[in-house]
Amino acid sequence: MAGPPPASLPASIYTDPAPDPTNPARMVVLHIRSGGVEINGVAYLASGAGPHPTVIVCHGLPGNEKNLDLAQALRRQGWNAITFNYRGSWGSPGAFQFAQNLEDARAVFAFVRDPANAARLGVDPDRVAMVGHSMGGWVTAMTGAAEPALKGLVLISAGDFGLVGKSSRDDRVKLMADNSETLAGTDPEMMADELAAHAGEWDYAIKADALKATPLLVLTSDDGLASHGDVLVEAVRKAGGRKVVTAHVPTDHSWSDRRIELEARVIRFLEPILDR
Repeated sequence: MAGPPPASLPASIYTDPAPDPTNPARMVVLHIRSGGVEINGVAYLASGAGPHPTVIVCHGLPGNEKNLDLAQALRRQGWNAITFNYRGSWGSPGAFQFAQNLEDARAVFAFVRDPANAARLGVDPDRVAMVGHSMGGWVTAMTGAAEPALKGLVLISAGDFGLVGKSSRDDRVKLMADNSETLAGTDPEMMADELAAHAGEWDYAIKADALKATPLLVLTSDDGLASHGDVLVEAVRKAGGRKVVTAHVPTDHSWSDRRIELEARVIRFLEPILDR
């Protein structure tokens, strides 16, 4: 029989909440207006009357790892979790473009803070955070720089797509070819060229000044992208940021053998930010 959870891990990682027959935990399908279409989303809504803190979860490229176990863990913590698919990915209408990913994330943030949607979903609009994995980490950093009302940001094995845009075209095309399944209306060459065209403005380290006041957790792994996170951390601290927490964990890009640790680190970081 397994013993009690280590003191460093939240009990919610292991324990389902008591059922609430009046306000049960539930799942709601979302259609969120962005760029003239409605992108697909799912709300993992916590039990209890609420309103609840809410965490938006941004997937990577193309999003094979959607971190839905993390969404469930966030809900067990008593928070809502919102997942979504960018335009042109995983059945969301439209053609995929990196610029639209940033627009879509901001549209989701606006959607959950809209008074009518917040009331319907039990969202506390003043306690919303964002978590992003891989490309979603880049989306999270860029969105956090544009939306200071986000209470906290978590980057998981994030890639800086500004830096990717500065790599050779052959390298960019190969990377896109290896990560473009489920994407509509694009191809590796188009994706590679869009990144190159915006390389300077999409380097998330240049957003350091806009990020310095926001609590930021940067988690890196043994996937070759740790230096991307390190550059951002250095830039934010140089800009005067004092709310940056970092950790490097020896695991792969998807945290395949460290899922519970990942959930614990994210919840421990967000807990004092959202549960107050």
